[in-house]
Amino acid sequence: MKIPKWLKIVGLLIIGLWLLMKFVAWPLMQRETKKISPEKTTTFVKNGYDLSLTYSSPSKKGRVIFGELVPYDTIWRTGANEPTSFTTKTDIKIMNTELPAGSYSLWTKPGRQSWTVIFNEEIPDWGVTLMSGGKETTRNPEKDVLQVEVLPKTLASPQENFTIVFQDTGLVHLALSWDETIILVPISK
Repeated sequence: MKIPKWLKIVGLLIIGLWLLMKFVAWPLMQRETKKISPEKTTTFVKNGYDLSLTYSSPSKKGRVIFGELVPYDTIWRTGANEPTSFTTKTDIKIMNTELPAGSYSLWTKPGRQSWTVIFNEEIPDWGVTLMSGGKETTRNPEKDVLQVEVLPKTLASPQENFTIVFQDTGLVHLALSWDETIILVPISK
């Protein structure tokens, strides 16, 4: 069967558009969004821990963050751009629940009274679907390795940029803070 010339042209146009999106538009979009929400890395290498975390740090810019920009009771990619990635080179415990050595995407479900913190074995290219306008995540819940509940605390003053750090006050915590909220996730061996 002979394929009509117009069908070949349409097929080539579709392939050309796909290649343009994959190799030009997508990399350009990633570079541009990182100018607005810069990529940051935090590490903790001490007392047998070897932890690192990479995330993109959006700014408050006068907005109400939790409950509005980041809705309550909805899964959040925990930052901007690609999902936050968490790596541990040794087995650890998150709130007394085992987390094997490896790399994970980190997701949260902010709530008024408590937050769910989720470690997932997949690290997708982008944290949300473009078709949803950023409202739906690309997380596959079947690949969740660990979920814990933590209580949010109120900061003394609003924090402009979303920040994740490892705090060592005798106990190690993963501290996520933005706007008027901070959560502390205990880490142990």
